[in-house]
Amino acid sequence: MGVTGTGDPWQRTLVATLEAVPGLLGGERCGGERPGTWTRIGGNGPVSVWSLAVDGARFFVKAATPGHADMLSAEVEALAVLRDAAAVRVPQVYASAQAKDAAFVALEWLDIADGGRDAALGRALAAVHAVHGPRFGWHRDNHIGTTPQRNAWSDDWAAFFRDRRVAPQLELAAQNGYTGSLARRGKALLASVPALLAGHCPAPSLLHGDLWAGNAARLADGSPLVFDPASYYGDREADLAMTELFGGFAPEFYAAYADAAPLAPGYPLRRTLYNCYHVLNHLNLFGAAYFARAESMVAELLAAVQ
Repeated sequence: MGVTGTGDPWQRTLVATLEAVPGLLGGERCGGERPGTWTRIGGNGPVSVWSLAVDGARFFVKAATPGHADMLSAEVEALAVLRDAAAVRVPQVYASAQAKDAAFVALEWLDIADGGRDAALGRALAAVHAVHGPRFGWHRDNHIGTTPQRNAWSDDWAAFFRDRRVAPQLELAAQNGYTGSLARRGKALLASVPALLAGHCPAPSLLHGDLWAGNAARLADGSPLVFDPASYYGDREADLAMTELFGGFAPEFYAAYADAAPLAPGYPLRRTLYNCYHVLNHLNLFGAAYFARAESMVAELLAAVQ
């Protein structure tokens, strides 16, 4: 649905914020207000996604309820960290602010070409992962989807993944009514995480954090592109694992990554552990359709340490 004019208060605030960027918008104001065309193109829950066309420029806009402003601000910081890695293209941020009725971020509009998620992205991701942090975690919490994601620093990767990733999802699942066998086996899984990661000592690599096929693409010139990050410093295999959870990445992607940064033995089991976190998150976000898969993954992990 397109809306022409000044729109809601947050939309007016956004346009005014863009006007303050030197050289970004051309032309003169019309009667004190600069008209634009807003088209809602997606969103879920507290987040809406828009296309904004104004003065011949086009922007990709996300808006969130005021209570979810930190979700957008964390994404903006993650995009900046990924950009600083100078390894893969990310959208430029042109505005990030908050009005009374919504928080918002305006990104450059990028036309995505068919294909991608191939060798170029594999090499780029290996370069991103070569950027290391001081410890595991990040300087602030963020979100995975709309679920809060805890990132308090830790020197112990197994403890970090157990306490900051799996445990909160299991707690949330219990609050959502998924008790019984999943809760019992989940408790056993938490106790087993150190054994599942025994002998594995990864460096704290910069991660995208939410790297499924829908968050990676390529531009017309073949440049790989990633967006919608949930970044932190962790085991690089966690990013690789998520690319395999729902598919969509070419064999050349994995070959190029392995050529640049070979994986350590034991990755398949760790992949199941890391993806169990995302399946539990999908259970909490989208419901019982993911329950059987979550139970199956937990059972597989427990069987590996018995």
